[in-house]
Amino acid sequence: MSDLYGILGMGREALLAQQKGIDVTGHNIANVNTPGFSRQRVQLQTREPISFQPGQIGTGVRAQEIQRVYDRFLGVQIRNENQSLGRWESQSGALEKAEMIFNETTGYGLNQAMSEFWNAWQDLSNNPSGQAERTVLIAKSQTLAEQFRDLCGDLNQIRKDVDTSIVGTMEEINLLADQIADLNQKIFQAEVGGQNANDYRDERELLLNQLSSLIDITSFENSEGKVTVLVGNGKPLVENIYSWDLSTESNGDDLHDIVWCDRDGNEVAITDTISGGRVNGWIEVRDVRIPEYLNSLSVLAQGIMAEVNTVHQGGFALNGTTGIDFFEGVSAADIEVNRNIVNDLTLVAAASEPGGLPGDNRNALLISQLQNELTMKGNTATFDDCYNALSSKVGSDVRTTSANLCHQTAISEHLTNYRESISGVSLDEEMINLVEYQHAYDAAAKLIVTVDEMLQTIISMV
Repeated sequence: MSDLYGILGMGREALLAQQKGIDVTGHNIANVNTPGFSRQRVQLQTREPISFQPGQIGTGVRAQEIQRVYDRFLGVQIRNENQSLGRWESQSGALEKAEMIFNETTGYGLNQAMSEFWNAWQDLSNNPSGQAERTVLIAKSQTLAEQFRDLCGDLNQIRKDVDTSIVGTMEEINLLADQIADLNQKIFQAEVGGQNANDYRDERELLLNQLSSLIDITSFENSEGKVTVLVGNGKPLVENIYSWDLSTESNGDDLHDIVWCDRDGNEVAITDTISGGRVNGWIEVRDVRIPEYLNSLSVLAQGIMAEVNTVHQGGFALNGTTGIDFFEGVSAADIEVNRNIVNDLTLVAAASEPGGLPGDNRNALLISQLQNELTMKGNTATFDDCYNALSSKVGSDVRTTSANLCHQTAISEHLTNYRESISGVSLDEEMINLVEYQHAYDAAAKLIVTVDEMLQTIISMV
């Protein structure tokens, strides 16, 4: 029935509804700088009217629910792009370290060591029996071998550093999975009673974004509001209120493979199925890029060792000895000058014939000329060409990765800004809402005061 007490109740409900609006507005303002926060709004709805003469009369307003302003499909798109962004970020950082190893603009490097090695043979050809020239040749040869070994060591250290990052990231992934599973429980408990778990959902969305930047995931939400997260071609990482762990196990290369562990403790290798996130970028650098550089470096070292040893074996030392290898080793990682030659400089075979000693320089000259011979890549390139191609490959990989990173960063920033335009808090808009709720609250209070005065008038008539 529409009476003064009904109007008084209408004013009370109006006060409560506008107060909820002020509460939500204050919550938005307080979280204007909170990462991942989605602004909220009160959905106001008219209360059920009552039938009366001459017609239905409204009974006021009520706060139906507190809604979270959020675009679910945009959230999925952001996670997908985060996977690519994380991949290029980690790959770029690792490859830039590799580029620094081959950068010779600020210091001594392999290119200069190779040049000085060939020049030392040329100097020896000018004085094949000279003690000083032989001493310099051995020193430059040892420097060249050391440069090869150092490059291999530095590249392998990058692999180990990347491997350490992969192992450490597993703990972070497992922690995020545990937190998402815990939030699944909280969201279910809140929403099963008809509430909107807005803040919990924002927190879970932020965790999913962080997780997607680390490893590629597939996620979907069921009818209970619980999200399922899959990795490695369908292996569950989070399901319902439970989470699974990712771990690592050592492989034959003294590195680590990523494994998924089931409830019974069984492990399934998923390294080859990871296609996004920081982990994927690190895996690609560790298992593809760095091995390519190491292989190219070893091919170059093996080529130099083979060609120099072949010519040196055909020459004669000062004492007439022949058939001696100048270099020892099988790759760039263990190349070194023959220790016998290091201990006895007379064993350097500068002569081509035993009868031409000690002034015969033809063998030393032949070795010095190897610098410009087409001995690499099927007799189509020189040693310098081979090393320059390797340096160019590293630089090209870095430039390609940097370009992809810039492109992916721009896409992610665009999506983030677009999300902010939808879900972000605008202080100007919230201040306007605050003023509107305040005025509505004041008006509802005035309504109650008016009804109170009317009741006092009726009471005074008795």
